[in-house]
Amino acid sequence: MSDVKKVEFLYGQGTLSLDVPADTPVLTSNVDQLKSTKNGREIVAEAMANPIDSPTLDVLAQGKPDCTIIISDHTRPVPSKDILPEMIKALRKGSPDIKITLLVATGFHRPTNTDELKYKLGAELYDEFKDNIVVHDAHNPASNVKVGVLPSGPDCIIDKVAAEASLLIAEGFIEAHFFAGFSGGRKSVLPGISDAVTVMGNHCGEFIASPYARTGILENNPLHIDMVAAAKMAKLAFICNVIIDEDKKTVAAFAGNFETAHFQGTEFLAKYCAVKPAPADIVITTNGGYPLDQNAYQCPKGMTAAEASINEGGIIIMLAACSDGHGGQSYYDSIRKAATADEFFQQCLNTPQTETLPDQWCAQVWCRILRKHTVLMVAEPEQKQLVEDLKAHYFPTLEEAYAEARRIKGENASLTCIPNGISVIVR
Repeated sequence: MSDVKKVEFLYGQGTLSLDVPADTPVLTSNVDQLKSTKNGREIVAEAMANPIDSPTLDVLAQGKPDCTIIISDHTRPVPSKDILPEMIKALRKGSPDIKITLLVATGFHRPTNTDELKYKLGAELYDEFKDNIVVHDAHNPASNVKVGVLPSGPDCIIDKVAAEASLLIAEGFIEAHFFAGFSGGRKSVLPGISDAVTVMGNHCGEFIASPYARTGILENNPLHIDMVAAAKMAKLAFICNVIIDEDKKTVAAFAGNFETAHFQGTEFLAKYCAVKPAPADIVITTNGGYPLDQNAYQCPKGMTAAEASINEGGIIIMLAACSDGHGGQSYYDSIRKAATADEFFQQCLNTPQTETLPDQWCAQVWCRILRKHTVLMVAEPEQKQLVEDLKAHYFPTLEEAYAEARRIKGENASLTCIPNGISVIVR
């Protein structure tokens, strides 16, 4: 059996495996080559002691009565237990009596619940801050306030808790992002704590369709330009962003100025996760397992990795548990109600910036891919109808999906495997 190898694909809290021909290209990030004798907190502490283009956080905290820390929500595997203790320690060193509020950057996602906050923060941090945690609501105008106008025209409206903070800082992590180029940095503000009006203006059909709104691209990316402006208007004073490996462990950290620290982090990451495409008739991809594969709304991320390495008319096999369902009612309804994927895609292109639909951006990318490729999707059994409503084909197992792909494309069809579709930049 030396002509066969087993490939493990991230799925839910575990993996799905498949035996494939030994010469099958497997596109993976090399982040796991990053090794350190230090643990996550030590890596973060070292970065914060040597901030990029910024005073240390304790110096920034001096004389400040309060600070708001923007933290990630339940859909992001940010190792907050590594980052927040070091941020809190630095803040209290600079201002012992400083009042600290944790503002959960839900963006356009559903609110993060108590159990998810406890899991993210750990019992000790949660118990200490439970009365000072605010979950951002993009859909409640009363909790948000205008702080300026984005370069592209829409109002920049952010959470009042952030706007009124004496000091605004953010945790986060850096990974490839399918239309913002990279996560982290300025994204904590837009879309993280921005009002729906601002998010929809930034995530408009024209911008999503830009050739610069792609994985790993920041320069000339219209969404990124607006996001940086929003972070400046919000007065984001300091960030600590980490890079994580396949096991979600901290392997590098970048702290300081939200623009330059973030940029250095993206340049560092790109060296490890940029891969050359290996175009094939069949591409198997994932959304990186939990938490990003817990809903269908996030799935276009992993799909774009396959899109960048597939032959014309190829078949994408998407693996995502979707245990939390669709993750966005408007996203789901837009695709379900459209006669075809192409119909909704064209609708997005013709929708003015001020009339962007909720969750249009993810649906636009999903439909961009479906209009050119057949998608076979492996998810939890109870999500069969959901998958079909999203105009994909449901399969209960990877083996069955792969067998169907080979039936359609032929036994000699070429195959490329992407075990973690959100960890690679295919270019």
